[in-house]
Amino acid sequence: MQSKAKTVTEYLEELPDDRREQISAVRETILENLPAGYIETMNWGMISYEVPLSVYPDTYNKKPLLYAALASQKNHMAVYLNGIYCDKTLKERFEKDYLATDKKLDMGKCCVRFKKLENLPLEVVGQAIAALPMADYIQFSKQSQKK
Repeated sequence: MQSKAKTVTEYLEELPDDRREQISAVRETILENLPAGYIETMNWGMISYEVPLSVYPDTYNKKPLLYAALASQKNHMAVYLNGIYCDKTLKERFEKDYLATDKKLDMGKCCVRFKKLENLPLEVVGQAIAALPMADYIQFSKQSQKK
């Protein structure tokens, strides 16, 4: 379910009340933990947290480098944590910390799916968001492009 909303406010307003409340709570956690430099915007039909092109224009697809995202899909909600894939240790720590909460981890390649906010450990998501300063994420992207 890609949204055509141009702003985060528009995106939130088009959601049903229950989804808006849950997405807003995850968004608040992301914003509270987002390292300096990343910007919140709408991209790819979801709320995106990106490295601005003005900071790093040399991306493989000439679009801003996506760090994280948040979306309401047809059958679930999802938080995309691209940053934890930069370092095997970050991903393993996220999975370990998540499972330690006794909540079921429903994780795709780069997204964590949840149907209810109570099933998503916000503290663990916040730690994952806070884990990677923008300069480190850019460096990882540069190294990945060389491969």
